[in-house]
Amino acid sequence: MTTGRQKRKQYCARAAVAAFGVGLAALLLAGPSIATANTGGRIVVDWHSGLAISGYDPVAFFTEGKPTAGSADFELRYGGVVWRFANPGNRAAFAARPDVYMPRYGGYDPLGVARGVAVAGNANMWLILDERLFLFYDGTRRSEFAAQPDRVIAAADRKWPQLLRMLTP
Repeated sequence: MTTGRQKRKQYCARAAVAAFGVGLAALLLAGPSIATANTGGRIVVDWHSGLAISGYDPVAFFTEGKPTAGSADFELRYGGVVWRFANPGNRAAFAARPDVYMPRYGGYDPLGVARGVAVAGNANMWLILDERLFLFYDGTRRSEFAAQPDRVIAAADRKWPQLLRMLTP
């Protein structure tokens, strides 16, 4: 092998290692995302912020019809995690009836639960059915759920107690 070819080969190897390091750092510093959700508890919590459903206001899905970021000024600790709300009225509504406003299955994707797997839901992939909030990993899963919600809920309800035992520390 010529000296020039050896130098090029060494340069390419160093460049590949550097690119991998930069890519890994970008992933780690990207901020909260579905990939960084803590799936080690009854409620999905973002690892970076420690907030339930990534800091979105669970009541706003019902009142505003969309995901709305909560504020640090309106927090409530419930179920061992911190929930954020857009206003004091939403915080009071949640405090009075958390069973109504909390995402079903603790924010885990109902299709994953139905299969016995803890898959964190994404607050931007949601659906309200029978006055309950469901979060999904992605749009495909939300569509699959919407096509046969009764079947998925029945299966998820059967698997949820077993999954909870695995999730509870």
